Amino acid sequence: MLAKQRFVLDTTAFTDNQLRDDFGEGELNKTVDVLMDLIASSRIKLNISCHMPPITYKEFVDYMARYECPESIMVKAETWIVKKSPNRYDTKIPSQIFYEYVRDMRERMNKGMRISESAVWEASVESMVMMSRGKKKTNIEVEVIGKSITDFRKRYRGALRKGTLDSAPDLDVLLLAKELGAGVVAADEGIKVWAERLGLRFLSAKSFPKMLKEYLKYYD
Repeated sequence: MLAKQRFVLDTTAFTDNQLRDDFGEGELNKTVDVLMDLIASSRIKLNISCHMPPITYKEFVDYMARYECPESIMVKAETWIVKKSPNRYDTKIPSQIFYEYVRDMRERMNKGMRISESAVWEASVESMVMMSRGKKKTNIEVEVIGKSITDFRKRYRGALRKGTLDSAPDLDVLLLAKELGAGVVAADEGIKVWAERLGLRFLSAKSFPKMLKEYLKYYD
């Protein structure tokens, strides 16, 4: 009997754009179908199990529903993906990790504040210049305010969310992997960063199916 391997999957383990090109000819539903077949074969032949926390699985199901995923594919997901909530009370996380997370978020909030101040200043100056040139208020709102809000959202989102944990599903993925001693599979930079800080095995979404195919090749 092969030693059991466990992996905890984030939603991005199925939805990454690179996966669609590599395994689904650009189609999400076809990609997920191929991945589910690989997961099923690996479970039966190689004793590899794939897990998702319920909150993450719901996120995945809701995402697939938007693409009108066939029921036959979702039946495979329901069958071969093990749903389990992490034990949030007994799973031990080093206090240093919490310290690093708080420090990281404080730095991001400070950066977000600077971005906010810069956006307000730039929009104010540009609006005053346009007003001095006799531009109408409606034109200023369209040309300056709308563009400033769009640019601000993009910069603010990048400062606060990129490369960190920003949702409950992300956190549950790491907690469950820590509890099970499992690897983490995702295409999310924040999950990657914090999985490595926790000393967890991490596989990118695009490399995971390739690894399963390589394992299965030698089994067959």
